[in-house]
Amino acid sequence: MRRVNVPFPLVIFVIALVIRLVPVLLARDLGIGLDDMFQYDMLGRSIAGGNGFRWYALSDLDLIRRYVSIDLSTIDYDPRGVLTSFRAPAYPTFLAAVYVVSGLGFERFLAARLAQAVLSAALVPITYFVARRLFPTRPRVAQWSAMALAVYPILVLYPIALVTENLFFLLALASVLALLKTAESPKLGWFALAGALIGLAALTRSVFLAVGVAAALWAWFALKRWQGALVIAAAMLLICAPWMARNSILHGSLTGIETSAGYNLYLGYHPESTGTFQYGPSLDLLPVLDDVRRDRLGKARAFDFMRADPARVPALALARLGHFFGLEKRALMYFYAGDYFGHIATPLLATLALLFVLPFAIVSASALFGLALADWRRPEIQLIGVVLLAYLVPHVLILAEDRFHLAVLPLLIVFAARFWDGGLAETRAAFAHPGAGRVLAVLACVGVALLALNWGYELYRDADKLALIFGPNGNDAALPY
Repeated sequence: MRRVNVPFPLVIFVIALVIRLVPVLLARDLGIGLDDMFQYDMLGRSIAGGNGFRWYALSDLDLIRRYVSIDLSTIDYDPRGVLTSFRAPAYPTFLAAVYVVSGLGFERFLAARLAQAVLSAALVPITYFVARRLFPTRPRVAQWSAMALAVYPILVLYPIALVTENLFFLLALASVLALLKTAESPKLGWFALAGALIGLAALTRSVFLAVGVAAALWAWFALKRWQGALVIAAAMLLICAPWMARNSILHGSLTGIETSAGYNLYLGYHPESTGTFQYGPSLDLLPVLDDVRRDRLGKARAFDFMRADPARVPALALARLGHFFGLEKRALMYFYAGDYFGHIATPLLATLALLFVLPFAIVSASALFGLALADWRRPEIQLIGVVLLAYLVPHVLILAEDRFHLAVLPLLIVFAARFWDGGLAETRAAFAHPGAGRVLAVLACVGVALLALNWGYELYRDADKLALIFGPNGNDAALPY
């Protein structure tokens, strides 16, 4: 009987999908809260119902008014909802496509989560192919990268949440893979595909536009392909322009992909802000349903905050850097303190906390040494540095959370796997000989020390919350996100 060899990427995709389906099916009776998920669901239902990109229809408005005082005085309210540009369109459109099939009843949540499990599992083989192109002579790096991502705890659970990341992670990583293909193929089609994927990722989260600009510059200067750079930019613009035109017509002035910059700047520079999302200030601008008015008000107030205390601006940037590389404990703290799971015995809760906290600590520390071992003369490696930097900088300037680093986690895992593949001995050898290798190894050690310092400070800062959670009634602590 002839033996069939199943490709490793297909095997690991199936394994990743099965792992993700377990929590999704266990959460089949789980609804959503009145947060970002509620807003995305509103938009998805509106699109699926043929009402366009609207939110806060009359039934939703009545529900939210129990908690937030919504101001209708500045708009001509339509019972179908308010036409909006506050959110980027790709993820609500994805939800709408699911809802057209599933219907708009409660079963839509399970349908969306099942679809998101497929998207999340697809990250795994794409990570494999990215690793193969970054380290073509080290097949174990690709295999270990895929296996690590397949079982990464927070990513296993992410399909339960109706949030943009489920689509954004896939589009962002696929665009990196397409960019890597441009380094090995002269065909302009790969540049066009990369630009289109970057555009779609930006239509999911507009912050990715910065990566698009950086990618075009990389193609021009690192690959010496100015034609490719222009194709990336043109494809990206072609994807984004129709939605930007829609928003501009809606508001009667030039408008980008979304009008959330003012809201995020307000949160990022508020006097009570530590550089990350905070529940109290997050409610201040919600009553304003006019997108342009909210955006302008948020920007004006943010600049007022900066002028009132300019010395605080660099301090907040440093704090946001710390939040971006923070431990992945915030979601677990919020959901457990909100009594989503009931009471969990302290030993088991501590085990679960370590299960969520340790993977990123291991991956990020290992990735620094993997980056130090990489050959930075290669355009492919330079691309990853460009992507990481271009994605990080906007968050450092505006607002950061630990969940934001998940978009580049597959890339970090690839470099971590490079370190796991004989990197310890190579690092020791680098220390033994003067030169660039030793400098990079020292910088990696400094980076790990800074990460450890950041995590230590984070645990000290959140000690009171952790004490509540690990206390006898931690599941009733009701901590805000």
